[in-house]
Amino acid sequence: MESQSHNKSVALIVGVTGMVGLSLAEALKKPTALGGPWKVYGAARRPKPSWFPSSTIDHYIAFDAVNFDDTQHHLNPISNEVTHVFWVAIQVRETEEENISVNSTMLSNVLNVLTLSPNSTLKHVALQTGTKHYMGPIFDPIHAGQLVPHDQPFQEDSVRLPYPNFYYTLEDIVTAYSPKITWSVHRSSIIVGASSRSFYNALLTLAVYAAICRYQGTPFRYPGTRYTWEHFCDMSDSGLLADQQIWASVTDKAKNQAFNCTNGDFFLWKNMWKFLTEVFDVKYEPLNEENEFDFVGEMEKKESVWNEIVKKEGLENTKMGEITCPAALHAVLHFGLQHVCSMTKSREYGFFGYANTFKSIRMWVDRLREMKIIPKL
Repeated sequence: MESQSHNKSVALIVGVTGMVGLSLAEALKKPTALGGPWKVYGAARRPKPSWFPSSTIDHYIAFDAVNFDDTQHHLNPISNEVTHVFWVAIQVRETEEENISVNSTMLSNVLNVLTLSPNSTLKHVALQTGTKHYMGPIFDPIHAGQLVPHDQPFQEDSVRLPYPNFYYTLEDIVTAYSPKITWSVHRSSIIVGASSRSFYNALLTLAVYAAICRYQGTPFRYPGTRYTWEHFCDMSDSGLLADQQIWASVTDKAKNQAFNCTNGDFFLWKNMWKFLTEVFDVKYEPLNEENEFDFVGEMEKKESVWNEIVKKEGLENTKMGEITCPAALHAVLHFGLQHVCSMTKSREYGFFGYANTFKSIRMWVDRLREMKIIPKL
Protein backbone atom coordinates (compact mmCIF):
# COMPACT_ATOMS: atom_id res chain seq x y z
CA MET A 1 0.00 0.00 0.00
CA GLU A 2 2.19 2.85 -1.24
CA SER A 3 1.06 6.43 -0.88
CA GLN A 4 0.90 8.38 -4.10
CA SER A 5 0.84 11.76 -2.35
CA HIS A 6 3.94 13.73 -1.34
CA ASN A 7 2.22 17.03 -0.57
CA LYS A 8 1.16 18.52 2.74
CA SER A 9 -1.92 16.65 3.93
CA VAL A 10 -4.61 18.32 6.03
CA ALA A 11 -7.59 16.24 7.13
CA LEU A 12 -11.01 17.32 8.31
CA ILE A 13 -12.78 14.45 10.09
CA VAL A 14 -16.51 15.23 10.28
CA GLY A 15 -17.92 13.06 13.05
CA VAL A 16 -14.62 12.75 14.91
CA THR A 17 -16.17 11.65 18.23
CA GLY A 18 -17.80 8.57 16.70
CA MET A 19 -16.20 5.13 16.59
CA VAL A 20 -14.54 5.55 13.21
CA GLY A 21 -13.86 9.23 13.75
CA LEU A 22 -11.73 8.44 16.79
CA SER A 23 -9.93 5.65 14.92
CA LEU A 24 -9.27 7.96 11.97
CA ALA A 25 -7.78 10.63 14.23
CA GLU A 26 -5.49 8.09 15.88
CA ALA A 27 -4.47 6.49 12.57
CA LEU A 28 -3.72 9.79 10.84
CA LYS A 29 -1.46 10.88 13.68
CA LYS A 30 0.71 7.78 13.51
CA PRO A 31 4.22 8.47 12.15
CA THR A 32 3.64 5.69 9.61
CA ALA A 33 0.32 7.06 8.29
CA LEU A 34 0.06 6.93 4.51
CA GLY A 35 0.18 10.37 2.92
CA GLY A 36 1.55 11.95 6.10
CA PRO A 37 2.53 13.78 8.08
CA TRP A 38 -1.07 14.90 8.58
CA LYS A 39 -2.52 17.97 10.21
CA VAL A 40 -5.89 16.92 11.61
CA TYR A 41 -9.02 18.95 12.26
CA GLY A 42 -11.72 17.05 14.11
CA ALA A 43 -15.31 18.27 13.89
CA ALA A 44 -18.47 17.26 15.71
CA ARG A 45 -21.83 18.76 16.64
CA ARG A 46 -21.17 18.79 20.39
CA PRO A 47 -18.20 19.83 22.55
CA LYS A 48 -15.36 17.36 22.97
CA PRO A 49 -16.19 14.56 25.46
CA SER A 50 -13.92 13.96 28.43
CA TRP A 51 -12.80 10.55 27.11
CA PHE A 52 -11.58 11.94 23.78
CA PRO A 53 -7.74 12.06 23.67
CA SER A 54 -6.81 15.61 22.65
CA SER A 55 -3.41 14.50 21.38
CA THR A 56 -5.01 12.76 18.40
CA ILE A 57 -6.04 15.98 16.66
CA ASP A 58 -4.54 19.41 16.12
CA HIS A 59 -7.80 21.35 16.41
CA TYR A 60 -11.32 20.46 17.55
CA ILE A 61 -14.25 22.29 15.96
CA ALA A 62 -17.83 22.10 17.25
CA PHE A 63 -20.48 23.25 14.79
CA ASP A 64 -23.91 22.31 13.45
CA ALA A 65 -23.50 21.12 9.85
CA VAL A 66 -27.26 21.37 9.29
CA ASN A 67 -26.92 25.15 9.66
CA PHE A 68 -25.10 26.67 6.68
CA ASP A 69 -24.19 29.90 8.47
CA ASP A 70 -22.70 28.01 11.41
CA THR A 71 -20.83 25.72 9.01
CA GLN A 72 -19.46 28.65 7.05
CA HIS A 73 -18.43 30.50 10.20
CA HIS A 74 -16.35 27.58 11.46
CA LEU A 75 -14.99 26.09 8.24
CA ASN A 76 -14.37 29.11 6.04
CA PRO A 77 -11.12 29.97 7.91
CA ILE A 78 -9.66 26.54 7.00
CA SER A 79 -11.14 26.21 3.48
CA ASN A 80 -7.79 27.12 1.91
CA GLU A 81 -6.01 24.49 4.00
CA VAL A 82 -8.07 21.25 4.11
CA THR A 83 -6.99 18.72 1.48
CA HIS A 84 -9.02 15.68 2.58
CA VAL A 85 -12.46 15.30 4.12
CA PHE A 86 -13.30 12.09 5.98
CA TRP A 87 -17.08 11.97 6.28
CA VAL A 88 -18.14 9.69 9.14
CA ALA A 89 -21.00 11.84 10.42
CA ILE A 90 -24.61 10.71 10.61
CA GLN A 91 -27.91 11.95 11.96
CA VAL A 92 -30.79 9.49 12.18
CA ARG A 93 -34.46 10.33 11.78
CA GLU A 94 -37.61 8.21 11.82
CA THR A 95 -38.08 7.88 8.05
CA GLU A 96 -35.60 7.47 5.22
CA GLU A 97 -36.88 10.60 3.50
CA GLU A 98 -35.99 12.55 6.64
CA ASN A 99 -32.58 10.83 6.74
CA ILE A 100 -31.99 11.92 3.15
CA SER A 101 -32.90 15.51 3.96
CA VAL A 102 -30.79 16.01 7.08
CA ASN A 103 -27.69 14.06 5.98
CA SER A 104 -27.57 15.53 2.49
CA THR A 105 -27.91 19.02 3.96
CA MET A 106 -24.96 18.44 6.27
CA LEU A 107 -22.67 17.07 3.57
CA SER A 108 -23.67 19.73 1.03
CA ASN A 109 -23.07 22.54 3.52
CA VAL A 110 -19.59 21.31 4.41
CA LEU A 111 -18.48 20.71 0.83
CA ASN A 112 -19.96 23.98 -0.39
CA VAL A 113 -18.03 25.96 2.21
CA LEU A 114 -14.77 24.13 1.52
CA THR A 115 -15.02 24.54 -2.27
CA LEU A 116 -16.47 28.06 -2.63
CA SER A 117 -13.15 29.73 -1.91
CA PRO A 118 -11.05 30.41 -5.03
CA ASN A 119 -8.09 29.17 -2.97
CA SER A 120 -9.75 25.88 -2.03
CA THR A 121 -7.26 23.06 -1.53
CA LEU A 122 -9.75 20.19 -1.20
CA LYS A 123 -8.63 17.15 -3.21
CA HIS A 124 -10.50 14.12 -1.89
CA VAL A 125 -13.60 13.12 0.05
CA ALA A 126 -13.81 9.73 1.78
CA LEU A 127 -17.45 8.88 2.44
CA GLN A 128 -18.48 6.17 4.88
CA THR A 129 -21.76 4.39 4.30
CA GLY A 130 -22.79 0.78 5.01
CA THR A 131 -24.54 -2.41 4.00
CA LYS A 132 -27.90 -0.67 3.99
CA HIS A 133 -26.70 0.15 0.47
CA TYR A 134 -27.47 -3.48 -0.40
CA MET A 135 -30.52 -4.01 1.82
CA GLY A 136 -32.50 -0.79 1.59
CA PRO A 137 -33.87 1.35 4.46
CA ILE A 138 -34.13 -1.49 6.98
CA PHE A 139 -35.00 0.80 9.92
CA ASP A 140 -37.71 2.75 8.11
CA PRO A 141 -41.20 1.70 9.34
CA ILE A 142 -42.71 2.61 5.94
CA HIS A 143 -40.43 0.49 3.75
CA ALA A 144 -38.87 -2.15 6.03
CA GLY A 145 -41.47 -4.88 5.46
CA GLN A 146 -41.27 -4.82 1.67
CA LEU A 147 -37.51 -4.79 1.04
CA VAL A 148 -35.87 -7.27 -1.32
CA PRO A 149 -32.10 -7.11 -0.67
CA HIS A 150 -29.27 -8.13 -2.95
CA ASP A 151 -27.87 -11.65 -2.82
CA GLN A 152 -25.02 -12.32 -0.44
CA PRO A 153 -22.14 -11.85 -0.21
CA PHE A 154 -22.77 -8.17 -0.97
CA GLN A 155 -20.66 -6.86 -3.86
CA GLU A 156 -19.86 -3.28 -4.79
CA ASP A 157 -21.03 -3.48 -8.41
CA SER A 158 -24.62 -4.27 -7.40
CA VAL A 159 -27.18 -1.90 -8.89
CA ARG A 160 -29.01 0.46 -6.57
CA LEU A 161 -32.20 -0.86 -5.02
CA PRO A 162 -35.50 0.88 -5.89
CA TYR A 163 -36.00 2.35 -2.42
CA PRO A 164 -35.11 5.72 -0.88
CA ASN A 165 -31.64 5.56 0.67
CA PHE A 166 -29.63 8.46 2.04
CA TYR A 167 -26.42 6.61 1.20
CA TYR A 168 -27.28 6.92 -2.49
CA THR A 169 -27.91 10.64 -2.11
CA LEU A 170 -24.61 11.21 -0.31
CA GLU A 171 -22.75 9.34 -3.05
CA ASP A 172 -24.40 11.53 -5.68
CA ILE A 173 -23.40 14.70 -3.83
CA VAL A 174 -19.76 13.63 -3.58
CA THR A 175 -19.42 12.35 -7.14
CA ALA A 176 -20.90 15.58 -8.51
CA TYR A 177 -17.62 17.32 -7.62
CA SER A 178 -15.63 15.01 -9.89
CA PRO A 179 -13.20 15.40 -11.63
CA LYS A 180 -12.09 18.44 -9.64
CA ILE A 181 -12.27 16.43 -6.43
CA THR A 182 -11.74 12.68 -6.16
CA TRP A 183 -13.79 10.49 -3.87
CA SER A 184 -14.02 7.06 -2.29
CA VAL A 185 -16.94 5.26 -0.66
CA HIS A 186 -16.47 2.83 2.23
CA ARG A 187 -19.33 0.46 2.99
CA SER A 188 -19.04 -0.98 6.47
CA SER A 189 -20.79 -3.86 8.16
CA ILE A 190 -21.66 -3.75 11.89
CA ILE A 191 -18.96 -1.42 13.25
CA VAL A 192 -16.95 -2.37 16.33
CA GLY A 193 -15.17 0.49 18.07
CA ALA A 194 -15.16 2.71 21.16
CA SER A 195 -17.32 5.80 21.56
CA SER A 196 -20.36 6.97 23.48
CA ARG A 197 -21.41 9.12 20.52
CA SER A 198 -22.11 6.68 17.70
CA PHE A 199 -25.82 6.25 16.98
CA TYR A 200 -25.63 2.68 15.65
CA ASN A 201 -23.33 1.17 18.25
CA ALA A 202 -24.13 -2.54 18.56
CA LEU A 203 -21.13 -3.33 20.76
CA LEU A 204 -21.97 -0.64 23.30
CA THR A 205 -25.60 -1.75 23.29
CA LEU A 206 -24.51 -5.31 24.04
CA ALA A 207 -22.09 -4.07 26.70
CA VAL A 208 -24.76 -2.04 28.47
CA TYR A 209 -27.23 -4.94 28.26
CA ALA A 210 -24.60 -7.29 29.71
CA ALA A 211 -23.69 -4.82 32.47
CA ILE A 212 -27.33 -4.64 33.51
CA CYS A 213 -27.65 -8.44 33.46
CA ARG A 214 -24.52 -8.79 35.59
CA TYR A 215 -25.65 -6.06 38.00
CA GLN A 216 -29.06 -7.67 38.49
CA GLY A 217 -27.88 -11.28 38.29
CA THR A 218 -30.11 -12.10 35.32
CA PRO A 219 -29.28 -14.32 32.30
CA PHE A 220 -27.73 -12.80 29.19
CA ARG A 221 -30.47 -13.97 26.83
CA TYR A 222 -30.11 -13.86 23.05
CA PRO A 223 -32.66 -11.39 21.65
CA GLY A 224 -32.64 -12.79 18.12
CA THR A 225 -33.93 -15.62 15.94
CA ARG A 226 -32.73 -19.13 15.22
CA TYR A 227 -31.83 -18.03 11.70
CA THR A 228 -29.33 -15.43 12.85
CA TRP A 229 -28.15 -17.76 15.64
CA GLU A 230 -27.11 -20.35 13.05
CA HIS A 231 -26.08 -18.26 10.01
CA PHE A 232 -23.05 -16.18 9.09
CA CYS A 233 -22.53 -12.53 9.93
CA ASP A 234 -19.58 -10.15 9.68
CA MET A 235 -18.33 -6.97 11.35
CA SER A 236 -16.04 -4.02 10.65
CA ASP A 237 -13.31 -2.96 13.05
CA SER A 238 -13.27 0.85 13.23
CA GLY A 239 -9.48 0.88 12.98
CA LEU A 240 -9.64 -1.17 9.80
CA LEU A 241 -12.20 1.24 8.36
CA ALA A 242 -9.86 4.13 9.15
CA ASP A 243 -6.94 2.39 7.46
CA GLN A 244 -8.93 1.71 4.31
CA GLN A 245 -10.20 5.28 4.09
CA ILE A 246 -6.70 6.72 4.44
CA TRP A 247 -5.34 4.25 1.88
CA ALA A 248 -8.03 5.11 -0.67
CA SER A 249 -7.55 8.84 -0.08
CA VAL A 250 -3.87 8.83 -1.06
CA THR A 251 -3.64 5.97 -3.55
CA ASP A 252 -4.40 6.93 -7.15
CA LYS A 253 -5.74 3.54 -8.22
CA ALA A 254 -8.29 3.50 -5.40
CA LYS A 255 -9.79 6.92 -6.09
CA ASN A 256 -13.33 7.27 -7.46
CA GLN A 257 -14.21 3.77 -6.27
CA ALA A 258 -16.56 2.21 -3.73
CA PHE A 259 -15.23 -0.50 -1.41
CA ASN A 260 -16.74 -2.83 1.13
CA CYS A 261 -14.79 -2.83 4.37
CA THR A 262 -15.24 -5.74 6.75
CA ASN A 263 -12.82 -7.70 8.90
CA GLY A 264 -12.59 -10.45 6.30
CA ASP A 265 -13.82 -13.25 8.57
CA PHE A 266 -17.30 -14.50 9.49
CA PHE A 267 -18.92 -15.75 12.66
CA LEU A 268 -22.08 -17.47 13.88
CA TRP A 269 -24.03 -15.60 16.52
CA LYS A 270 -24.28 -18.77 18.62
CA ASN A 271 -20.48 -18.77 18.90
CA MET A 272 -20.33 -15.01 19.35
CA TRP A 273 -22.88 -15.13 22.16
CA LYS A 274 -20.85 -17.68 24.08
CA PHE A 275 -17.77 -15.49 23.61
CA LEU A 276 -19.60 -12.36 24.80
CA THR A 277 -20.63 -14.05 28.03
CA GLU A 278 -16.94 -14.60 28.78
CA VAL A 279 -15.96 -11.03 27.85
CA PHE A 280 -18.71 -9.51 30.01
CA ASP A 281 -18.69 -12.18 32.74
CA VAL A 282 -22.41 -12.90 32.57
CA LYS A 283 -24.45 -16.07 32.74
CA TYR A 284 -24.71 -17.82 29.39
CA GLU A 285 -28.09 -18.97 28.20
CA PRO A 286 -28.46 -20.71 24.81
CA LEU A 287 -31.16 -19.79 22.35
CA ASN A 288 -34.61 -20.69 23.63
CA GLU A 289 -37.28 -19.89 21.06
CA GLU A 290 -40.02 -20.62 23.57
CA ASN A 291 -38.59 -17.95 25.86
CA GLU A 292 -38.64 -15.09 23.36
CA PHE A 293 -38.75 -11.66 24.97
CA ASP A 294 -39.23 -8.02 24.02
CA PHE A 295 -35.61 -6.85 24.04
CA VAL A 296 -36.40 -3.27 23.04
CA GLY A 297 -39.16 -2.96 25.61
CA GLU A 298 -37.05 -4.53 28.36
CA MET A 299 -34.14 -2.19 27.66
CA GLU A 300 -36.44 0.82 27.82
CA LYS A 301 -37.33 -0.20 31.38
CA LYS A 302 -33.69 -0.31 32.50
CA GLU A 303 -32.77 3.39 32.31
CA SER A 304 -32.82 3.75 36.10
CA VAL A 305 -30.70 0.60 36.50
CA TRP A 306 -28.09 2.01 34.13
CA ASN A 307 -28.12 5.27 36.07
CA GLU A 308 -27.35 3.29 39.25
CA ILE A 309 -24.44 1.51 37.52
CA VAL A 310 -23.03 4.78 36.19
CA LYS A 311 -23.12 6.36 39.62
CA LYS A 312 -21.80 3.33 41.50
CA GLU A 313 -18.91 2.70 39.07
CA GLY A 314 -18.01 6.35 38.53
CA LEU A 315 -18.59 6.14 34.77
CA GLU A 316 -18.95 8.82 32.14
CA ASN A 317 -22.31 10.46 32.81
CA THR A 318 -24.37 8.93 29.99
CA LYS A 319 -28.04 8.28 29.40
CA MET A 320 -28.81 4.77 28.21
CA GLY A 321 -31.21 6.02 25.57
CA GLU A 322 -28.43 8.12 24.01
CA ILE A 323 -25.65 5.52 23.90
CA THR A 324 -27.54 2.35 22.94
CA CYS A 325 -29.57 1.27 19.91
CA PRO A 326 -31.78 -1.65 21.01
CA ALA A 327 -34.13 -1.33 18.03
CA ALA A 328 -31.26 -1.43 15.55
CA LEU A 329 -29.65 -4.43 17.29
CA HIS A 330 -33.03 -6.17 17.35
CA ALA A 331 -33.31 -5.63 13.58
CA VAL A 332 -29.81 -7.04 12.98
CA LEU A 333 -30.56 -10.13 15.05
CA HIS A 334 -33.77 -10.70 13.09
CA PHE A 335 -32.27 -10.56 9.60
CA GLY A 336 -33.55 -13.24 7.26
CA LEU A 337 -30.28 -13.26 5.35
CA GLN A 338 -26.60 -13.98 5.93
CA HIS A 339 -25.08 -10.57 6.55
CA VAL A 340 -21.74 -10.97 4.77
CA CYS A 341 -19.78 -8.81 2.34
CA SER A 342 -17.23 -9.62 -0.33
CA MET A 343 -13.78 -8.10 0.21
CA THR A 344 -12.47 -9.23 -3.18
CA LYS A 345 -12.55 -5.82 -4.84
CA SER A 346 -10.68 -4.20 -1.97
CA ARG A 347 -7.93 -6.81 -2.24
CA GLU A 348 -7.77 -6.54 -6.02
CA TYR A 349 -7.14 -2.82 -5.69
CA GLY A 350 -4.35 -3.32 -3.17
CA PHE A 351 -5.85 -3.07 0.32
CA PHE A 352 -5.10 -6.21 2.33
CA GLY A 353 -6.10 -5.07 5.82
CA TYR A 354 -8.03 -7.47 8.03
CA ALA A 355 -9.03 -8.00 11.65
CA ASN A 356 -9.89 -10.97 13.84
CA THR A 357 -13.44 -10.14 14.91
CA PHE A 358 -13.22 -11.85 18.30
CA LYS A 359 -9.91 -10.17 19.16
CA SER A 360 -11.30 -6.87 17.88
CA ILE A 361 -14.30 -7.07 20.20
CA ARG A 362 -12.16 -7.89 23.22
CA MET A 363 -9.82 -4.98 22.44
CA TRP A 364 -12.63 -2.44 22.03
CA VAL A 365 -14.42 -3.64 25.17
CA ASP A 366 -11.19 -3.07 27.09
CA ARG A 367 -10.98 0.38 25.54
CA LEU A 368 -14.57 1.21 26.54
CA ARG A 369 -13.68 0.23 30.09
CA GLU A 370 -10.56 2.41 30.06
CA MET A 371 -12.68 5.33 28.80
CA LYS A 372 -15.09 4.73 31.71
CA ILE A 373 -18.02 4.31 29.36
CA ILE A 374 -18.80 0.80 30.65
CA PRO A 375 -17.87 -0.74 34.03
CA LYS A 376 -14.78 -2.81 34.61
CA LEU A 377 -15.17 -6.38 35.87
